[in-house]
Amino acid sequence: MLLVVDIGNTNITMGVFDEEKIVSTFRITTKISRTSDEYGMIICDLLKIREIKINEINDVVISSVVPDVMHSFENAIKKYISKNPLIVGPGTKTGIKMVTGNAKEIGADRIVDAVGAYRLYGGPLIVIDYGTATTYDYITEDGAFAAGVTAPGIRICAKALWQDAAKLPEIEIKKPESILAKDTISSMQAGLIFGHIGETEYIIRKMKEEAGIHNIKVVATGGLGKIISESTNSIDIYDDSLTLKGLRFIYNKERANKK
Repeated sequence: MLLVVDIGNTNITMGVFDEEKIVSTFRITTKISRTSDEYGMIICDLLKIREIKINEINDVVISSVVPDVMHSFENAIKKYISKNPLIVGPGTKTGIKMVTGNAKEIGADRIVDAVGAYRLYGGPLIVIDYGTATTYDYITEDGAFAAGVTAPGIRICAKALWQDAAKLPEIEIKKPESILAKDTISSMQAGLIFGHIGETEYIIRKMKEEAGIHNIKVVATGGLGKIISESTNSIDIYDDSLTLKGLRFIYNKERANKK
């Protein structure tokens, strides 16, 4: 089995593949202060709960946008899983061509999403990830990462409301019944969700317009992406496991190149 790990700014998402099938997924919060032993125990406990034996994990692949976590996490994999993980980074064979100004500035998570979407759905594509930031990436028909847009994520916007406005409360992020809100909480929910729906539709429209291609498939992922994708016709596919699938594709390509 293959353990795939995506270390994001808010969460660490993990999945276990048995060949092409995802047999389990789990998510923990990203905490820089955790030691390798803490990470190791958490991973082992999660695997045990899902009835997956440590010795069934044949290899591990990791993508990360949080460098400060990597020392502890990578050591946890080595100590508790007894594997040297493949780390997605410069030099990793992904199958996606980078034609942006500075390819090294593109986060590993965006590359992994692009790989997953391109391999599964073909190009041209706009790949949206509703994470800590909301990212919109344009992948050409021949698999080139051509452009990207980065916007504040839904949770970042929500936190800005209740942290910077003294009278606004912390709220559950969900779509209200109507945009015609009649109380403070639903008005905040309406602004967050309908605002992001409007952002999504406008950015997609402008990216298609400037790319000069209007039949671009739009694929979305990320925890809160489901709420947005269900509320607009601008998104064609929502795939909550896109990043994990992309990691598996990269692992297979990298290992095939080394044989």
